[in-house]
Amino acid sequence: MHAYPTEGRRRLITVFTLAAAFMTQLDATIANVALPHMQASTAASREQITWVLTSYIIMSAIFTPLSGWLASRFGRKRLFVSSVIGFTLASMLCGMAANFEQLVLFRMLQGTMGAALLPMSQAILLDINPPERHGSAMATWGLGVILGPICGPILGGWLIEAFNWRWIFFINLPFGIAAVLGLLAVLPAFEDENAVDLDFTGFALLAVAIGSFQLMLDRGQMLDWFESREIWIEATLAVTAFYMFMVHTLTTDRPFVNLAIFRDRNFAVGSVFAFFLGGLMYSVMAMTAPLLADLMGYPAVLVGLAMAPRGIGTMLMMPIVGMLVNRGDPRVLIVIGMVISGVSTAMMAGFSLHMDARLVEIAGFVQGVGGAFLFVPITTVIFATIPPHLRNQGTAMNSLIRALGASVWISVMQSMTIRNEATVHARLAEGVRPDNPALLWRWQDFDFSSAPQMIRASREIGRQALMVSYTDSFWLLYVFALALAPLVVLLRYRRR
Repeated sequence: MHAYPTEGRRRLITVFTLAAAFMTQLDATIANVALPHMQASTAASREQITWVLTSYIIMSAIFTPLSGWLASRFGRKRLFVSSVIGFTLASMLCGMAANFEQLVLFRMLQGTMGAALLPMSQAILLDINPPERHGSAMATWGLGVILGPICGPILGGWLIEAFNWRWIFFINLPFGIAAVLGLLAVLPAFEDENAVDLDFTGFALLAVAIGSFQLMLDRGQMLDWFESREIWIEATLAVTAFYMFMVHTLTTDRPFVNLAIFRDRNFAVGSVFAFFLGGLMYSVMAMTAPLLADLMGYPAVLVGLAMAPRGIGTMLMMPIVGMLVNRGDPRVLIVIGMVISGVSTAMMAGFSLHMDARLVEIAGFVQGVGGAFLFVPITTVIFATIPPHLRNQGTAMNSLIRALGASVWISVMQSMTIRNEATVHARLAEGVRPDNPALLWRWQDFDFSSAPQMIRASREIGRQALMVSYTDSFWLLYVFALALAPLVVLLRYRRR
C-alpha cells in the first residue's frame, strides 16, 4: 500500500490537475458558438468549417486509448505535464492560424495532445486519495468534466463579443501555464512496473475503427447517412477494423487493450451506464442550444445563460453526492439520478414556442442535479473493484466509452429530430386547406391565393413541426432513463 500525499498537497494536486482537464472539456464546446465568425475570417464553406469541430473530436477519440500505455511506459507525471504543454501550445497556434487549413491542422494537434488529460486526471485523483475518499474525489473530478461543456458556450459568446474568435483559444494560456508550474511542483511520479511494449497493430486497428466510426457519426446527417457512398465506406472501415482488432486482441500475447478490465462486472456494467450517461447529459445540451437559437431567436450569450442553471445544479449537488457515495450504497444514488434525469426530460417535453426562459432554466437545473447523482456513483462504482495496475487503461477506456456514447447519442437524437420534423411538417401541411375550420379560426383572413401568406404559413408550420420533433426526442430520453435504472442490480457493492 503506497503512502498518500498530505491533505494540503492533495488539494493542490487536485486544483492543478482539474485546471488541465477543464481546458480540454471547455475546448470541446467553446468553438461551437464561434463557427460563423471563423467561417467569415477563413473564407471556408459551411461544410468545411465543421471540420474545426470534427478534427478535434476524432483525434481526441483516436489517441485516448493510447494514454493508458503512454502512462505505463513513460510515467503518468511526464505524460500529463507534456500533454498540458502540448495542448497549450496547440491552442495558441489555433488562435494564430492564418487560414482554414492551418486552423484544422492545429485543432487536430490540439485534440491529439489533449487526449490523455481527461483519463489521466481521473487516475491521478484516484491514486492520491485512499479508497474511502474516492467518492468525494470523483465528485470533484466530475465538476471539471461536466462544467467545461456547460461554460463553453457562455465564455465563448462573451469572448467573441468582447474581442474576437481567436480569444477562445488564447484563453487557455493562463490555465496551461498555471497547471504546468503547479504540477511540476506538487505532482508525485507514478511509475508503472507493468509497462510492456506497444502493440502497434492493435492500436492501429482500433484507431482506424474509432476514427472511421466518429467520422461517420459527425457527417452522417449532413450526407443523408447510408444514401451516401462516403458513409458506407466509413461504416465498412469501422466494422472491419474493429473485427480485426478483436481477433488480434484475443490471439496475441500482449494486446493493446487488456480485456481483463471488461471481465470485472462493475467496470462492464458501469461502462454501459457511462455510455448512456453521455446521451442523457450531452445530447440534451446539443438539442437545447439550437432550439433556443433557431426557434426562440436567442443570441449566443443568452443561450449560454439560459443553460447555465444546469451547471449550477451540478455544482451544488456534486459535493453532497460525493459524501453520500462514501457513506451509502451508490446503486441507490444511481436509481435516484435516473429518476431525476427522467423528470427533467419530461419537463423538456413540455417546451413550446410560447414559453419563456424560466422553464428551460428549471428543467436544466433539475437535469444538473440528476447528472450529479449519476456521474459520481457511476464513476466510483466502475473503479471500485478494478485492480490498481489496470487503472491507467481503465480510465482511458472509460473516457473513450463515455465520449463515444456522447457522440452516438448526439448523432442519433439530431438525426431523429430532423427526420421527425419532416414527418410532422407533412402531417401539419395537410391541414392547410380551405375546408379546415381550425385553420380558418386561427387565420380568419387567410388568402390561399396570396404568395406572402402561403410563405408565412409554411414558415410557421416549419417552426411548429420542429418544436414537436424536439419534444418527441425529449420523451424518448425520458423512456430510456427509466428503462436503464433496473440495470443497477447487476452492480456489486462492497462497503469498504
